[in-house]
Amino acid sequence: MRYAVLLLLGSSPLFAADIPKPAATKGDEPVTKVYSAAKAAEYLDGVSVNWTRERKCITCHTNMPYLTARPLLPGDDGWKEVRTFLEKDVASWSNGGKPKGDTYIVATAFALAFNDAQKSGKLHATTRAALDRMWDVQLKTGEWAWLKCNWPPLEHDDYYGATLAALAVGYAPEEYAKSEKAKTGLDRLKAYFKTTPSPDLHHTAMLLWASMKLDGLMTAEEQKKAITALRERQHKEGGWALAALGKYTRHDKTPNDPDAAGDGYGTGFVTYVLLQSGVPTNDPAITSGVKWLKSNQRESGRWYTRSLSNDKAHYMTNAGTAFCILALSEGGEKVNK
Repeated sequence: MRYAVLLLLGSSPLFAADIPKPAATKGDEPVTKVYSAAKAAEYLDGVSVNWTRERKCITCHTNMPYLTARPLLPGDDGWKEVRTFLEKDVASWSNGGKPKGDTYIVATAFALAFNDAQKSGKLHATTRAALDRMWDVQLKTGEWAWLKCNWPPLEHDDYYGATLAALAVGYAPEEYAKSEKAKTGLDRLKAYFKTTPSPDLHHTAMLLWASMKLDGLMTAEEQKKAITALRERQHKEGGWALAALGKYTRHDKTPNDPDAAGDGYGTGFVTYVLLQSGVPTNDPAITSGVKWLKSNQRESGRWYTRSLSNDKAHYMTNAGTAFCILALSEGGEKVNK
């Protein structure tokens, strides 16, 4: 990976000044012959750092998952830049600034908390501030007023936001979940999950993942059923299709194909969640899932996922690529070489 210039921004780390954008995502892009950590890093930097610079916001499909996966790959300039952007944004909220919305607060809290747990094991003051602010905008019914852009499965209903908030608290180091600020909010959140059924298998998987980080979200029997349901959706070649994790209608009113071939998001996400839920690395579902991931990286470094909404931009490829890196790493693969 080659960058043109490096800039020193105040007391911030050195950031790459020029990070090329990858070519448009296409389903017919050839797969690479050998897994490339450098290509994966280049792709994730290209889409996520440029998104942050141009859009100046965090989004569930691109730079939020980027902050969870990118530190596992070689080089680290890009993720530090995105992290610093979020920290400055949270600082502005604390000084009277207005966040871009409730969704933005929860997504920021999750990204920072996961990154804290991954990199230092300590709760950064800015992360605590984001988590605390999250409770201030929680609805009395326990969920958050989530962004509804008709972009499933991440930005189309309140349930996803509730699971993401649970994960943010679950990953937060130093027992943040036991803090006074969190207790009342967590009680409301747990009550929400008890009275609100998961709308689809994707969100059930999100809750399963969160239940491994926070007690009281699912019973042992509910966890077992969720794992079984996820296993049943795996294709013979080892992959999972995102379209098989729920019933989603495209913007042109055509249905998505639940029998579609495995894709990056479906396979990376489900493999990672199963590993997080205690399924061992030598389990056949995991070994075949990892095999699929190692065999389906594209030449650009990404893992392709077709959008559930339209074919103008396949942003789920960005989140899917991040989950593929997380799944490979959790499955015992060396993702940084």
